[in-house]
Amino acid sequence: MIARRRIGHITAHTFLILTSFLMLVPFLWMVSTAFKSDAEIYVYPPKWLPSHLHWENFLYVWKTVPFWRFYLNSIIVTSIITVGQVTTAALAGYVFARVRFPGRDLIFYMYLSTLFIPVQVRMLPLFLIMNRLGWIDTYQGLTVPFLANAFAAFFLRQFFATIPGELEDAAIVDGCSRLRFLVQILLPLSRPALAAITLFIFLGHWDSYLWPLIITNSINMRTLPIGLRFFVEESGTQYHYMMAGTLIAVIPIIALFFAAQKQFIEGIALTGIRG
Repeated sequence: MIARRRIGHITAHTFLILTSFLMLVPFLWMVSTAFKSDAEIYVYPPKWLPSHLHWENFLYVWKTVPFWRFYLNSIIVTSIITVGQVTTAALAGYVFARVRFPGRDLIFYMYLSTLFIPVQVRMLPLFLIMNRLGWIDTYQGLTVPFLANAFAAFFLRQFFATIPGELEDAAIVDGCSRLRFLVQILLPLSRPALAAITLFIFLGHWDSYLWPLIITNSINMRTLPIGLRFFVEESGTQYHYMMAGTLIAVIPIIALFFAAQKQFIEGIALTGIRG
């Protein structure tokens, strides 16, 4: 029995290591390409390590296009959306998990059903609304349509449901309002779930391409994913510059994950305990 368990553990760990390596290969190739010259990219057989580290690729990216502006726009837009979604998700998740009222489950399922609507289907109505409001090529147009999200509310609702109801009953008996209970008691206890959903939201909108492409017209309102397209020309793609720009763009994601990885993993594990 013990031998079978060991074999099972070894097999599982071997599979996970191999899978992790396969997932790292594209990232490692991106890093390698970012430091190569244009000629080295097309060498056959491919070389993993460049003969010289071409740091000037990063300087070229930063100076040739207004990369700093793209970076600033992505930070502003993603931060606003992340804060907005976490706030609305916390409020909605608390109501759906802890507050009882007629039709609560029906409203929740209707709210959840919006996840089945493809993003592409919503683009045209959203664009027409933004155009009517005069929000084309503005931060409002980039952020307001995404300040609420059904998945984020569902995620936090699942975690809030694991908190014992007796804790809230005791707080209410002591004169604590629902909003105060949410802010001062429930949210501090939900740090793992908040870290996980924050990372999900930040990552999803940091990489967003289609909506910023549709809603923005001027170069000063472009975000990073669109800005990287400047290195795609009719004569071909400047892969070394594009990979250098991509490497700069993923730094906030990597930093955010390492800063919150413990809470992120714990939040994913605890949120799925029960429905």
